[in-house]
Amino acid sequence: MTALALKVDIVSDVVCPWCVIGYKQFERALAAMPGRFDVSVYWRPFELNPQMPAAGQDLREHIAQKYGSSAEQSQQARSRLSSIGDSLGFHFDYFDGMRVVNTFGAHQLLHWAGTQGKQTALKLALFSAFFSQRQDVSKEEVLVSAAGGVGLSETDAQEVLSSGRYAHEVREDQRWWLDREIHAVPAFIFNDKYSVLGAQEADTFVRVLEKLESRASAAPVSTNAS
Repeated sequence: MTALALKVDIVSDVVCPWCVIGYKQFERALAAMPGRFDVSVYWRPFELNPQMPAAGQDLREHIAQKYGSSAEQSQQARSRLSSIGDSLGFHFDYFDGMRVVNTFGAHQLLHWAGTQGKQTALKLALFSAFFSQRQDVSKEEVLVSAAGGVGLSETDAQEVLSSGRYAHEVREDQRWWLDREIHAVPAFIFNDKYSVLGAQEADTFVRVLEKLESRASAAPVSTNAS
């Protein structure tokens, strides 16, 4: 059976824990359907905190201000995220003094990585840097090091960030998705037709992928009569 071409746009931010979990669940769904899809993933930019200053903000303080969560509720949420992450093979290392940071530079670097065929590798490296390695992904040296770690040129990565040459494209891409009512992440859009919003279970992704297969196989085959 020929694998079905599957274009996946994933709108997300590198400091979004549910984006990590959603992607890991999607990977689990694909693993349950081996050889059935020819997958192309495109990571689309979304800033959870577009006005975040360069210094960032203490995570607990930020969550309390943004969502009105108590310290106990915030701790329970982090414990839940850590438990889910462990079940999916991803380690969340929440620590005292952890800060939410600005991610616009990270999105510019990811845009460039997409032109080099390394976007998913860099995205996963940035997830790991922020959530597992206690690194500040707003800092240029952290971003450049992450790029080098996945086989990209650190010199080119430095130039991308210092020049801001992809800043306009990233802003336009952000606006495009916001105009399509994507106001929370993660959001998965399959073949420009079907969407899965939020960090759903693997079974949910499987059902959507099976629907795509079913509709593709039922589509009429066009012929050209001579």
